[in-house]
Amino acid sequence: MPEPILELIGIFKSYPGVKALSDVNFVVARGEVVGLIGENGAGKSTLMKILGGVTAPSSGVIRLRGEQKDNLTVSEAIRSGIAFVHQELNLFDNLDVSANVFFGREPRWFGPFQLVDTAAMVARTRPLLDRLGADFEPDTPVSELSLAQRQLVEIAKALSLGAEIVIMDEPTSSLTLTETNRLLGVIAELKAAGVSIIFITHRLNEIERCADRVVALRDGAVVGTLQKAEIAHDRMIRLMIGRDLKALYTPPKVAVGEEILVSKELRTTTYPDCAVSFSLRRGEIVGLAGLVGSGRSELARTIFGIDRPAGGSIAVEGRPLSIQSPRDAIAHGVYLIPEDRKRAGLILEDDITSNISLPNLRQFAVAWLLDRSREEETARQQATRLNIRAPTVASVAGTLSGGNQQKVVLAKWLAMSPKLMLFDEPTRGIDVGAKSEIYSLIRALADAGVAVLMISSDMEEVIGVSDRILVMHEGRISGELQRDRFSEHDVMQLAVGGIANSEQSC
Repeated sequence: MPEPILELIGIFKSYPGVKALSDVNFVVARGEVVGLIGENGAGKSTLMKILGGVTAPSSGVIRLRGEQKDNLTVSEAIRSGIAFVHQELNLFDNLDVSANVFFGREPRWFGPFQLVDTAAMVARTRPLLDRLGADFEPDTPVSELSLAQRQLVEIAKALSLGAEIVIMDEPTSSLTLTETNRLLGVIAELKAAGVSIIFITHRLNEIERCADRVVALRDGAVVGTLQKAEIAHDRMIRLMIGRDLKALYTPPKVAVGEEILVSKELRTTTYPDCAVSFSLRRGEIVGLAGLVGSGRSELARTIFGIDRPAGGSIAVEGRPLSIQSPRDAIAHGVYLIPEDRKRAGLILEDDITSNISLPNLRQFAVAWLLDRSREEETARQQATRLNIRAPTVASVAGTLSGGNQQKVVLAKWLAMSPKLMLFDEPTRGIDVGAKSEIYSLIRALADAGVAVLMISSDMEEVIGVSDRILVMHEGRISGELQRDRFSEHDVMQLAVGGIANSEQSC
């Protein structure tokens, strides 16, 4: 191995009643890309928090460029050339892009008042955004950016530090295929410049493309390392979870039934000139593919009543339905699992019980007072049904792993007998083991007679889980694929506006 720039030796980290890390040895060479893999809860985040100075190890040694450090603070880590691209976005909605990129390090005018030099900040931000292929300007308010665009701002913030070690925690979880390819190109450029990258992702095909070495954690310990020639999808999965996963696609157990939802000439406010017509049937999983910005999430938001339709009609079980708000959708058994579960799917400060009962409080009311014992009993039943891993249903939702948080979002709707479930990026930021459980739950819903619409940017997921695929491009459905015609090429061809069999047009 070339000269190590970072060495973590014999790292232990314990919390009351929990051993998060046990004798972890982790080495990164200068100019090396190391893929760090493991299920949620394996210890990846704890190890990186130690390196980033967020928390101190219980014991062990940290060496940076051969210099020993007992532990780091956040400011010391930054001064030592360590940058962290967090999966959970740390941006200020009330500031623009450049102010977020240089927050706390703003260039200032010389003089007694030390005013922020906004023009210089914008000028320094623009080449960073160009490098990432971003389609927005440095002075764009962050509040106007999509989740994928916000992810690029986080990456630009890390690049602005000129770091020698960059930790990327799920950097592509919200990016399009084009944006992901550009980011992998940036990683190659950084590597060529001698920058070391620690790349954490649940998208194992990306690790195959960019990593020089893979280190796997399980239950807080290193369980294996793969060199470049050994890196393969199946081998990584075996290291992560200690077993092989079954095939992604599970055929339905029941025949597809009658139409649950029929959309005729439905128009969203984002694409008011594009009419969308399609149907969803009982017992069927329909994948909705397309690039970010194609109108997929806007379509789901319109069906669920978050956004008012700009035209067209929706019928549920043959009856015309005027959905003016989520309350209307919920009353007819139409439920949405949102793309951003932390901001739109959960109240992170509340416990599991309160989150599960929230959409249907009347069910748990006696004389307008909540019956807490009934709430808790329902929450325990759903936790058992969905295998939600938490000490008790009184556990705070914000303390759970991504996979378990997603199960809580799902649990609140399952307690209300859904007819149609809309999943928007159902496994974003979830490890392969938890993904497999979510896929099984989606299939079980369909087998129970629920119609499922699953929006996903993960090509493997949309092809591997769906019974039928609809593809969107610029607000319209550009094509439909039956299972025997599934291929990445055909999906991408339709996603970029290529030849389609659909007769729909704007």
